[in-house]
Amino acid sequence: MRVSGRIETPLRVVVAEDSFLFRAGIVRVLEGAGFVVVGEARDAEELLDAVRGHRPDVVVTDIRMPPTQTDEGVRAAVLIRAELPGTGVLVLSQYVNESYALRLLGDSAAGVGYLLKQRVMEPVGFVDAVRQVARGGSALDPEVVAQMLERRPPGGPVDLLTEDERAVLAGMAEGRSNPAIARELGIGEAALQRHVAGIFGKLDLPRDTEGHRRVLAVLAYLRAQES
Repeated sequence: MRVSGRIETPLRVVVAEDSFLFRAGIVRVLEGAGFVVVGEARDAEELLDAVRGHRPDVVVTDIRMPPTQTDEGVRAAVLIRAELPGTGVLVLSQYVNESYALRLLGDSAAGVGYLLKQRVMEPVGFVDAVRQVARGGSALDPEVVAQMLERRPPGGPVDLLTEDERAVLAGMAEGRSNPAIARELGIGEAALQRHVAGIFGKLDLPRDTEGHRRVLAVLAYLRAQES
């Protein structure tokens, strides 16, 4: 792919899923979108071997895999983030589990995603989430974000935000781009930028590139839901 006069190298992916048919479906969607799938795995051990051997840009893994079918994918994801912090990790789950999402995040939302498996059936959004995570962003399933909002106790920096600013921040947590958030809320991009600036200011985030501040904002948002 040629971008701004240069050739963009395809993003490299390792896919881990014990169901052959579902894994094949993920691979087909990703390859159809221009990714290069460099490895496939059926369990956490194979996943770690593939990641250490191929050093992909991003990993897409199920949470529950053999031998115990509990949290092997999350444990492998945490280890990958510790060993290879430049590797994005997108975890897929059958059900919403906030504790898994927060455990995966650790101290940083950079390069992390948590989606329900059903999102794979929505190829455009799924592919966008994989790209976002591969490039150091974050992507959380809208249902996870909605559940966290429902359970959030009062207090904390997020309460300083206006209703519109909280809606923008929720969109950031879901991994949406600024134009996508603006379309969803029915506002112009200039208004969106004002909301984003308000979020960064009220959360007292350090001045840096907007991409990094977005990740910090998402992390602050999630920690507010946890408290």
